[in-house]
Amino acid sequence: MRKNLRCVACLGVCVLLLTLVASGATSASARSAPAKPADPQSRGLQMAKSISTITGVAISPLLGVGAVGAYDYFSTAPEMRNTLPWYGNPVFWVPALLLVAAVAGKDAFGTVVPPGLKKPLDVAETIENKVSGLVAAGAFVPMVASVFPMTLGGDAPTAAATQSVCLAGMAAFDGHGILNVLTVPLALVAYALVWLVSHTINVLILISPFGVVDAALKSARTFLLALLTGVSFINPWAGALLSLVIIVIAYLVAGWSFRLMVYGTIYVWDFVTLRQRRFTPAANANWMFTAREIDGVPIRTYGKLVRNEQGNLTFAYRPWLVLAPRNLSLAEGRYAIGRGLFCPELMLVAKETNQLQATLVMPPRYRSHEEEVAGAYGLTEVRDIGLLRGLKAMWSWLRHLFGGARPETAPAAAA
Repeated sequence: MRKNLRCVACLGVCVLLLTLVASGATSASARSAPAKPADPQSRGLQMAKSISTITGVAISPLLGVGAVGAYDYFSTAPEMRNTLPWYGNPVFWVPALLLVAAVAGKDAFGTVVPPGLKKPLDVAETIENKVSGLVAAGAFVPMVASVFPMTLGGDAPTAAATQSVCLAGMAAFDGHGILNVLTVPLALVAYALVWLVSHTINVLILISPFGVVDAALKSARTFLLALLTGVSFINPWAGALLSLVIIVIAYLVAGWSFRLMVYGTIYVWDFVTLRQRRFTPAANANWMFTAREIDGVPIRTYGKLVRNEQGNLTFAYRPWLVLAPRNLSLAEGRYAIGRGLFCPELMLVAKETNQLQATLVMPPRYRSHEEEVAGAYGLTEVRDIGLLRGLKAMWSWLRHLFGGARPETAPAAAA
């Protein structure tokens, strides 16, 4: 039922956008402007182009804004280039495109770079994506979405003066300003939804230890951006329709994208600030993420692990971080702390096979504090897991190969 309501709401937003496009086209065709030459493009066509532009910028903010600025600069007469907005100034779009080229070079060589050397660059790119996304949301999207300027009657100076009064918040107003009141918030919501999904690619790259996977994710995003740009140039209406499809899909996966964004934000913050060096785990309530879906609680839900008065492990969380608190009782059994290369994990130990199943993932700040976390919850096992275990085994083998002493065999329960 909830999914059906979400789909109906999303379709309603799309219908509203199409209605605004149609109203823009109708008002532009019906309006006469004897004091100045007619605009060759209808408002509806401008609206269609704006939807495609906003969606493309949301997919890759720095590349999108830089490309739009370069296109506007070269398509404008030289004597009129000083009237272009800030993103049309070469002082902005030249460094922006150079930075995009540097990131592309990093991705091209990322398949042969070890994860330990590539991760700091991925963290820097994630920070750049957040900053450029915020800048585009505040300074670019409202300008592109305002396709209904207040075109008042009279000569140009009078219209310009009246428009300045309207923008200053005085009593004079025009009907197209009311349309902007609707289009700009809708454009910001659509931009946020698409950017949220696009930003998850940066977070997935942080999680993935394989350069090939990183290259595949980046290639998929670049292909989608190129497809949208090409379709928009061929037919703006087809580009707007494709943009609406992307917006609908982004809306349907917004919850998953939001949880992944929270994970990436905390991951980057702990990594950049070296928080593990000045961090001490709590005695009973430590922040963690779900490593998988558990009893209906989605993967990467953020909350606290608490051992209640009855001695049971409970995961306390808030949906969307702000809704009413909920509690998830973890399955009874033997748990161990997994020491990973970047993030420790809470692992459920199978009774018969002694295999580990990831239950909760800790932020990077808990790295090197595995024993303290285990002591806080009364756990006795700390195991090396994943890539870290493989690297340690390889290092041990190399030491023995070149004459080093073979380490003592660990007990089976803690191996």
